[in-house]
Amino acid sequence: MLAVAGMTACTAQPISPELAADQCEARARAAQAPTGGVTFGVNNKTGAYTTAEIGVTGDFLTGADPEAVYDRCVLEKTGTTAIRRPVLR
Repeated sequence: MLAVAGMTACTAQPISPELAADQCEARARAAQAPTGGVTFGVNNKTGAYTTAEIGVTGDFLTGADPEAVYDRCVLEKTGTTAIRRPVLR
């Protein structure tokens, strides 16, 4: 009986459909294209500087359909289907 209680404690609890939709929408957007940014600046101690970041997800690399990524993500997080379609821009 104790083993069953311990396994139950480790299982992730479903989150609200609204929160899941927001989180999964971001994941679906990342499946569309690489993400990132570039920063340029100047300061009075070191002079000019530049930083760059790029992010690529496994979903993007495998060519996964962003809407399918969204649907799968919502199902994993809530145990049910999505309450709305994703806005992918």
